[in-house]
Amino acid sequence: MLSIRSLLLFLSAAAVHGAPQQRNRNGNGRGTAQTPQQQASALPEGISRATDGSTILDTTATVNGVDLRFKVSAPANLFTTSTNVTGARARPGATSNAGLNVLLHGDGGQSFFDFPNQAVQGGLLGVVILAPSENLLWGQRAGPPSGLSRDDGAADSLAVRDLIREVLPQIVSFDPSNIFFTGVSGGALTLSGFFMPAHLAEFPGTGVLLMCGALAPQVDVVDAEGFIANSKIHFQSTKDELVSLQQSIPEAIVAFENIAAGVGLNAAQIGQLQTVDNTPNGGHCEFDELGFVSGIQLIADNFVNIMQGGDGVVQGIDAPTVLTSVVGNENLQFAVARRRGVEDSLLI
Repeated sequence: MLSIRSLLLFLSAAAVHGAPQQRNRNGNGRGTAQTPQQQASALPEGISRATDGSTILDTTATVNGVDLRFKVSAPANLFTTSTNVTGARARPGATSNAGLNVLLHGDGGQSFFDFPNQAVQGGLLGVVILAPSENLLWGQRAGPPSGLSRDDGAADSLAVRDLIREVLPQIVSFDPSNIFFTGVSGGALTLSGFFMPAHLAEFPGTGVLLMCGALAPQVDVVDAEGFIANSKIHFQSTKDELVSLQQSIPEAIVAFENIAAGVGLNAAQIGQLQTVDNTPNGGHCEFDELGFVSGIQLIADNFVNIMQGGDGVVQGIDAPTVLTSVVGNENLQFAVARRRGVEDSLLI
């Protein structure tokens, strides 16, 4: 069912990291009829250097019949010898003390190319996965963006689960009991709407960071007590969020709070595990009130302080802490909703 396609190691970091500047947020190149997925495929895979000096391996695996391209950022010695990474020492399937922070990008794939979680933080190796769809949309494998609709969310979530469980151990050495998740916009919709209810019980005791997007569960919740009672969930948004998300994020907050209450957690316990903030006065994902890419990077850089026991103070967000309990704060106060036309159907 699973097979690693090929680990073609091109030493072309500049080409890989130059990709975002050559694409707009829609993932459409100028003067070409290629789909965003085809444009991404034209960019070489290979090895490059992360911002913290660790090694990035960019490769592809076939999972459940679909090709999943992904990047892993780790110290060279943690890569398995089968990857041919210089300095690789780990045996395939061997474990280590390092955890993972697995990111699902937003619609169009910008955060896959930027790889905002690439630096090793809090003992977590960075992983980012490219959506297996023609328009680089998580949860929607065909057609143009359709907003909150994610008809392939269950299949994509299973593919992510299987990549982590069956492919990544052949690539890098990590602790399978220490796996966190990050979702950006459309990726956050797929994580919260599908992956979390169906699969998070297999990754208990860690957490999920949902940036600028969230859905209430769209599938049955599997073993709620197995994950909701000990998994951190943080919802990070902005005042001037997209209109559709101004509705879906509060709905998701209420849904996961109710799941926690349903397994017996009290308000104080829920507030420790589930937190929310939409203090920034920026637009969609503009957490620094300056831009989409820089805003996402700000939150990614503060992952430890938000998700791993920190105080939630984020320099650049004017709040004593972003770790406000969801209890009593479900009804987020957004700016006056404006008509946005196509922007509301493209959740980058």
